[in-house]
Amino acid sequence: MLQNEIKTSFIELGKFLTQFSLDKSILDKNVLNNDLFFDDFLDLIKLSQSHNGWYTPENIFYSIQSWATALTDENLDIWISNYDFSNSNSKNIGIILAGNIPLVGFHDFLSVLISGHNVMVKTSSNDQHLLPFLAKYLISVNPEFRNHITFVEGKLENFDAVIATGSNNTARYFEYYFKNKPSIIRKSRNSVAVLNGLESPAQMIALGEDIFRYFGLGCRSVSKLFIPRNYNFDLFFNGIFSYQDVIKYEKYANNYDYNKAVFLMSNFKLLDNEFLTIKEDSSYASPIASVFYEYYDNLADLKERLEKDNDQIQCVVSNNLIENSVNFGQTQKPNLWDYADNVDTIKFLLGV
Repeated sequence: MLQNEIKTSFIELGKFLTQFSLDKSILDKNVLNNDLFFDDFLDLIKLSQSHNGWYTPENIFYSIQSWATALTDENLDIWISNYDFSNSNSKNIGIILAGNIPLVGFHDFLSVLISGHNVMVKTSSNDQHLLPFLAKYLISVNPEFRNHITFVEGKLENFDAVIATGSNNTARYFEYYFKNKPSIIRKSRNSVAVLNGLESPAQMIALGEDIFRYFGLGCRSVSKLFIPRNYNFDLFFNGIFSYQDVIKYEKYANNYDYNKAVFLMSNFKLLDNEFLTIKEDSSYASPIASVFYEYYDNLADLKERLEKDNDQIQCVVSNNLIENSVNFGQTQKPNLWDYADNVDTIKFLLGV
């Protein structure tokens, strides 16, 4: 397939996804193949939470709209214009996907195909329906995709390279199993926020989005705060108060109750607002419904610490306190050229 054909097909997919939102999904007669896919996609969205209890309609629609925004002619051109695809030879690339948030592996799926390779997808047991549906839509737009997209059940075989995402434990297995193949192995990461107490109320509300979107299950979800010694936690709690309805989701509430009980039984000192616990801890990965915090004395030392721990951190949120930090409320809105773990997926694929 020519790259322009691939790009055009993904633009059509973006137009298809644009129709779906939490407020109201509106059929656009100009979108290709709506008669075959529009109603079925709505039905799949409604059923998604029965497949995975964390996949609420709100989070499904958020993910869909994020990809609808990304898959435009302009964004795709900005992204791929940085690379030379002229010497790309088609290979079989396996991708092993996580299932922590909806469509979490879509970027790898897109990257493999836009690079001219064949993609062999091993879905997570927690997310087996959304990406296969979108793949069927792509095939309906351009049937040639049928020869380039394979969903694998069982063992992944006959591949030339692999991109695998999992926990730190599964990463050790991946590293052993794929040791003789070119690979990108992604481990667990978390995101942090660096505060100085001068943030605006609007920024603190936006920080709540970074914490609670996808219930904090994503690697781009903020799970740790770095704060100065004199920090007033009222600023934080006032900002996140508007997210109090998160406790109405049963799975989140169960995690809140359980993790709070574990902390209290261990005699840990907690701050608590009845839907989130805050605990002083040096770790980056906090349990669901909790956020860790740590004090810093000066920014220079903190910057050195963050650089040293770079392999544990996905992104840093701050009000320009840290170089290349992400704005508040933007962690779950990466561009196509914002790569997981800062590993350039396209560069890797062109070198296979």
